[in-house]
Amino acid sequence: MLFTRLPLWKLHGVDAAHFRRAAQYWPFAGWVTGGTMCIIYCAASQVLPPGTAMLAALGMRMLLTGALHEDGLADFCDGMGGGRDRAHILSIMKDSHIGTFGVLGLIIYVLGMYSLLSSLSTNSACLVCPMLLTADVWSKSCAAMLTGQLTYARREEEAKTRVVYAPMQWGWQAMRTLLAMAPIAYLCLRLGWMPHPLAMAAPLLTELLMMLWMRHRLQGYTGDCCGATFLLCEASFYMASVIALGIDN
Repeated sequence: MLFTRLPLWKLHGVDAAHFRRAAQYWPFAGWVTGGTMCIIYCAASQVLPPGTAMLAALGMRMLLTGALHEDGLADFCDGMGGGRDRAHILSIMKDSHIGTFGVLGLIIYVLGMYSLLSSLSTNSACLVCPMLLTADVWSKSCAAMLTGQLTYARREEEAKTRVVYAPMQWGWQAMRTLLAMAPIAYLCLRLGWMPHPLAMAAPLLTELLMMLWMRHRLQGYTGDCCGATFLLCEASFYMASVIALGIDN
């Protein structure tokens, strides 16, 4: 309900307090978003070039999430790029208008993802689907770690979505991550493919660097920071995969 536009609220009502723990279950939303990308790519690649099929898959995920994460990336780039200090950064991030840094950030992100995913689909087309699913779920798991490492940078009533994530409990988060990755591990084993260790490590390193940057400039995180971290973690997964394929070849 929080991370997609699926009208699940028509089927079941959820108390607002439960949304505070949504980030801890974020990897499970990756089954839906990553799975949708797999389906769209498989269908589109039958009639379109690999790169165009990838754009269709990315576009469908943006529709499914309401471009929630891309909006966060744009606001994050505007704030961190144009903000003078903590207060100014938070003020820019909350502004609904997109600025120069936000536009450039989205352009670089989309072009980068197109280039990386096109390269991967050309080199290993049959492995694209498990890779899409693995990258989505694992990157969401890494981005969710922010809620346990940093405090929320604003007052609760100033939150855009009126939701402030509860501090993450590491033991439960580790268990949820394992549960989220288990079906993917099974799929990868059935297909005879496992993600390269470099690809799994890259999102963790990206999350760490993002966390240190936020701690330095914001002394905390926002929802925009979480969305931006997810997308950059995912991009780092694909970049590391391309590098690993080049090394192996």
